[in-house]
Amino acid sequence: MTPTSDSSITPLSFLRIAGCSDNVIRHCMAVRDLALRFCERSGADTELVEWGAMLHDIGRARSHGLDHGQLGADMCRSMNIPEEIARIVECHIGAGLTADQCRRDGLKEINCVPSTIEEKIVAHADNLIRGTEEITLEERLRYSKDLPEEIKKRIIALAEEIERYRSE
Repeated sequence: MTPTSDSSITPLSFLRIAGCSDNVIRHCMAVRDLALRFCERSGADTELVEWGAMLHDIGRARSHGLDHGQLGADMCRSMNIPEEIARIVECHIGAGLTADQCRRDGLKEINCVPSTIEEKIVAHADNLIRGTEEITLEERLRYSKDLPEEIKKRIIALAEEIERYRSE
């Protein structure tokens, strides 16, 4: 599921081409490392999870706001990265945003709630990585205390669904 048959093109090269900072790149690598721990037992496409996790914050090259998910997905599409990866990028914010939540937050009114196992794994792994360090779900919820209850509930439900696949 690589975007190109040229094996020298890697997710890291796309992050660098986009202009992501070293901090964003290190964060993406930490999310990738955690996300891959959910793949074997879930049956997820490991290569798709790896690419999606590495590129999930590519939009931070342009914005550190809530819009970085949609911006990143558009960047992926403009670089001819497969749609499955672009959707992982688009759906990784928290436990996703409904079209109505996107509209209320001034984003494109599209459904950005993860639906595939790969989208869910990357969103959950991102929720558990702060910078480059793994945190608990309880810590994530503390850092997210100002989020609406419906989003917190989705984050908890996503964690409950995905944590059963974790391998050590």
